Amino acid sequence: MNMKDLPVPRQPARKKPFYRDISFQVFVGIVLGVAVGHWWPDAGKASQPLGDAFIRLIQMVVGPIIFCSVVSGIANAGDMKKVGRVAIKALIYFEVITSFALLIGLVTINLLQPGAGMNIDVSSLDAGAADSYISQAKHFESTSIFLLNLIPKTMVSGFASGDILQILFVSVLFGFGLAAAGPRAKPMLTVLESFSQGVYWIIGLAMKVSPIAAYGAIAFTVSKFGVGSLVALGKLVGEFYLTCLLFFVLVLWPVARMAGFSLLKLMRYIRSELLLVIGTSSSESVFPQLLTKLEQLGCQRSVVGLVLPGGYAFNHDGTCLYFAAVSVFLAQATNTALGWEHQLALLLVLLITSKGGAGVAGSAIAVLAATLGATNTIPVSSIALVLGVHRLLSSAFVFVNITGNAVATVVVARWEKALDTNRLRMELDTGYIEPETALATH
Repeated sequence: MNMKDLPVPRQPARKKPFYRDISFQVFVGIVLGVAVGHWWPDAGKASQPLGDAFIRLIQMVVGPIIFCSVVSGIANAGDMKKVGRVAIKALIYFEVITSFALLIGLVTINLLQPGAGMNIDVSSLDAGAADSYISQAKHFESTSIFLLNLIPKTMVSGFASGDILQILFVSVLFGFGLAAAGPRAKPMLTVLESFSQGVYWIIGLAMKVSPIAAYGAIAFTVSKFGVGSLVALGKLVGEFYLTCLLFFVLVLWPVARMAGFSLLKLMRYIRSELLLVIGTSSSESVFPQLLTKLEQLGCQRSVVGLVLPGGYAFNHDGTCLYFAAVSVFLAQATNTALGWEHQLALLLVLLITSKGGAGVAGSAIAVLAATLGATNTIPVSSIALVLGVHRLLSSAFVFVNITGNAVATVVVARWEKALDTNRLRMELDTGYIEPETALATH
């Protein structure tokens, strides 16, 4: 293993008081958000821009971070066979795990049947509420259009629109180009490294206000849906939370155990990111921090730079749980006959369409609409039924997505012998300790 690719081991640091820990601050922000949203709903609704502003600030730098990490990972790998090997292993892992997610989602929703007996007349639904999502679905319906849209019109189009797949496409090509240039590419790699340092400074600054963002996002959610939505969310939400728990127990925990690390310790290590996505329902809001922490755990930078962005584009474990559960729920609620042969066909379509929403903010419902349209069995307008609880469901599936991608990166790094297992064990046993400086460094 090339030890130059690993971050310098951290120096022993005095542990900060608990009230200065970002995880504690985010937790306090969530609790305050629940209280304000319940007791002062007007103030809660007015707090929405706090969460939205933070997400936009992070979205602003996610594209450049993905570009720098992927390009550096490919160019510094040196061996193009290694790059291809890592990519193939990662993609196989992603497909296998997301297939398990879809199967668990389908089995659980069929056993519990939360939508049975609702007897919803589709014609009585407010289809207008779902029109915007149905119109977005047109972007995901055609495979040829989806593949064509992987290629941006210009090199910067993906950055302007926030399309992760387009950014990945440009980054991979540019990375291979620099790798082919050999020593002549060194000055550009130095520029990219310096540029990423500036971007990480912005991220460190943004993280200082993340507790406020978590407060604003959860205060708005509670004020809109009521505090009861966090306690008794109905059969669908309860079933979905159970499905997510089963996925952790039946899939992620055994995978982590076989790879030689503790899933619970890994989740503790990234707890501030997991708490943040509960409040914001945005996986992009924690991408840069995850990149840094996974390197700190002992994963080679070249592997992290390939697997984590790839996971954001192709490894949507929680989203697949959501698609499987909600699709069958809508069939049950509208009394749509959906036998196992139709559900297996639905599973195959979901394996494809779940990749289509990468980098499109709030795209889950649009992709769901595309899936329903592609199968032509469940009324597309029935998605209006789940609009009210979508935000509550998205907090759970984004939580699963983040954990799943962290596990995937460590597992692939171990397969590639690009993991310092001693560092991993030490970091997980000790737990993440924030640097003394307030701003993140890379």
